[in-house]
Amino acid sequence: MTIEDIDKEFMPNHIAIIMDGNRRWAREKGLDTKFGHKAGAETLEKIASFANDIGLKYLTVYAFSTENWKRTKEEVGALMILLNNYLDKFLNRESLRNIKIRVLGNTENLNNSLKTSINKIVEKSKNNTGLTLNIAFNYGGRDEIVRAVRNISEDVKKGNINVEDIDEKMISDNLFTNGQPEPDLLIRPGGELRISNFLLWQLAYTEFLFIDKYWPDFTEEDLLNSISIFEKRNRKFGGK
Repeated sequence: MTIEDIDKEFMPNHIAIIMDGNRRWAREKGLDTKFGHKAGAETLEKIASFANDIGLKYLTVYAFSTENWKRTKEEVGALMILLNNYLDKFLNRESLRNIKIRVLGNTENLNNSLKTSINKIVEKSKNNTGLTLNIAFNYGGRDEIVRAVRNISEDVKKGNINVEDIDEKMISDNLFTNGQPEPDLLIRPGGELRISNFLLWQLAYTEFLFIDKYWPDFTEEDLLNSISIFEKRNRKFGGK
């Protein structure tokens, strides 16, 4: 499978990926889990760069969920350091290869160093016109919807809107992904068959593809194969 095999007319605008299997990848190799997460970060860098090269508009990746805080203190700490280093690495590149980076999730309770790195990379890349890379970090789909409901409720309380004004667009406009199209395709490597509280609102009509290989082993060819499978799907959006 090569890029020439992809029909650009039917290529998805937005792909979401649950980057699963980092820990199992490491354990099967007899390594500490932090090496699995490091390998996963390297795969993300490679796939994001390739996605930008082939003209994908949006890529949203699940990096750290609100439930991941239940993991060991050592693993959580390693993940925080890894994201910080990843963002700093991108920040030190001259042009970020024209990739725009956004971080989706609750960043309020992250450490100051990580929050500073997030703010810097978002600001530096905000005018880039290539791939928009959404990194879902300290993200949960239910939490996102609760936050949207709270924001809308505050507007109702202040008299800015009426209850009758609330519609799907208003809810979408209060999500972390506001202003972006919903994912056309969700890819989950790792062999698991669930969405794990990821983009619960946005995935209403998304095509799902589950792949039986760990995220660190995911390649550019796997992305092309996934796009090719997507292009053969018949999307009806509830119609005939």
